[in-house]
Amino acid sequence: MKYFLQASPEDAALRLDVFLSSEIEDLTRSRIRNLIQEGAVMVDGATVTKAGFFLKGGESVQIDSGEPQVLEARPENLLIDILYQDNDIAVINKARGMVTHPAPGSPNGTLVNAALYHIKDLSSINGVIRPGIVHRLDKDTSGLIVIAKNDAAHNSLAKQIAEKSAKRYYWAILDGNIKEDCGIVEQPIDRSPKDRKKMAVMEGGRHAKTAYKVLERFGSHTLAEFELFTGRTHQIRVHAAYIHHPVTGDTLYGGCDKFDSHGQLLHAVRLELTHPSTGDRLVFEAEPPEIFRKALEFLRGKIK
Repeated sequence: MKYFLQASPEDAALRLDVFLSSEIEDLTRSRIRNLIQEGAVMVDGATVTKAGFFLKGGESVQIDSGEPQVLEARPENLLIDILYQDNDIAVINKARGMVTHPAPGSPNGTLVNAALYHIKDLSSINGVIRPGIVHRLDKDTSGLIVIAKNDAAHNSLAKQIAEKSAKRYYWAILDGNIKEDCGIVEQPIDRSPKDRKKMAVMEGGRHAKTAYKVLERFGSHTLAEFELFTGRTHQIRVHAAYIHHPVTGDTLYGGCDKFDSHGQLLHAVRLELTHPSTGDRLVFEAEPPEIFRKALEFLRGKIK
């Protein structure tokens, strides 16, 4: 299996093995270290054999685990909600329950499979498994995702995300009543050593920063808006759990499943970016899915 990864500028001074461990769920830290020592990892096209190699930030990293892999993602005629499309980008309102790109255990039925069918061109920077993918949404996180249709657009969007000029906002229903009206959680995140499918706030992990503000209070729950300043795996879910208000439905991180949502009630509601070619500032918004809206109606007392 080959993995194509992009380090952000904020990953500067981060150890190579730490970076790879946080990005790849399927490989343990010890396995990653062995692969590095075996010469199976390349940084900007050069082989690196030291696990303690420090990134400068912004590098392309490739690792070949030597295990069987899906050679390419195949087009599939799956329904997706394309909100905007031109020669450079496509903005999609991803459905809840859809995986962003193929991975072990999810070789098809993903957003990438659908995009390959409905969209003529996709950037090649992230290889044949993740064409066009600049940022990701978890399977049960719905909402806005931008896809690059060529490499120049991909580089522009990746730079905007890294430099924080692209803005990503999420709505989440949280367990409990947050006392503060707003706040910032700035705690490092790494893959949990106890469970490879989970991330955790851990010393020595990758820098992660999330801002939040309360939109509505319901006593037992809170509707909050989150803004991402970094893009770590499960970032909002981990930081919400860290402040003892996990996302409702997110049983992986301690959230209750009061509304039988079987997954986190988290939605990427707004996306702001600069168009890679025209320089125009674009703003996209997407309404939360039905299960999210019904939970809000219940909490507001409209459903008994």
